[in-house]
Amino acid sequence: MSSPEIASLSWGQMKVKGCSTTYKDCKVWPGGSRTWDWRETGTNHSPGVQPADLEEVVKKGVKIVVIGRGMSEALQVPASTVDYLKKNGIDVLVLQTEKAVAEYNALAAQGVRVGGVFHSTC
Repeated sequence: MSSPEIASLSWGQMKVKGCSTTYKDCKVWPGGSRTWDWRETGTNHSPGVQPADLEEVVKKGVKIVVIGRGMSEALQVPASTVDYLKKNGIDVLVLQTEKAVAEYNALAAQGVRVGGVFHSTC
């Protein structure tokens, strides 16, 4: 099962190939995607992405996770979150969202088991 391509990204909107939903923030993994609802884990721009935000993606057997910090990189990614991924044997890229989507799509096109969480605004 391959990771779905992110078909489009603009401020506040993301589309994943093969999915009719338009996301504001989304999680993607080999074979699927869904809305990334920050309220589920109490996530805010600071301290930012928590291990709990990534558990679902990690459980999908990914080898690398790409984190999109937003268009202006307002979303923080604490060292504890990066450590959580590394302890699970997963490589991580933390990038501005447009760069993160480009990197994610490139890895997915190569057949890498890549997952991601992307913030499409600030």
